[in-house]
Amino acid sequence: MRYLHTMLRVRKLDAALKFYEGALGLKEVRRIDNDKGKFTLVFLCAPEDVELVKQSKGRPAPTVELTYNWDEEAYGEDRYFGHLAYEVDDIYATCDRLMKMGITINRPPRDGQMAFIRSPDLHSIELLQKGDALPPQEPWLSMPNTGHW
Repeated sequence: MRYLHTMLRVRKLDAALKFYEGALGLKEVRRIDNDKGKFTLVFLCAPEDVELVKQSKGRPAPTVELTYNWDEEAYGEDRYFGHLAYEVDDIYATCDRLMKMGITINRPPRDGQMAFIRSPDLHSIELLQKGDALPPQEPWLSMPNTGHW
């Protein structure tokens, strides 16, 4: 398992960047503007980690992901923290092992690429398949979401 990023929801992207870049000195290393989903993701890292992020195979790490939803949203639980993200070698085997330990898979890896679980303190944790997505397979393909993440 490899640590990837921590996602934080932000209400005003400019103000957030002024804080994280201007005050804390983090560096922007990647940006995704998604017109269809109406969101922007900005990935930042410590100045000392810029080369490490560039050398990352697959998903860049270690970063902080600022998620800015263009339309204002109410997050219910004020979940501006977002989630931790880890890359795993086999998402199906990882989720199977976690389920056998009694951990609920809130968002099953139906796409062979992404799943979400929650810690006992209700922190969301994203699990991402290393490399390409695995072919969809049962029981994951037809497994519904449980709760929220």
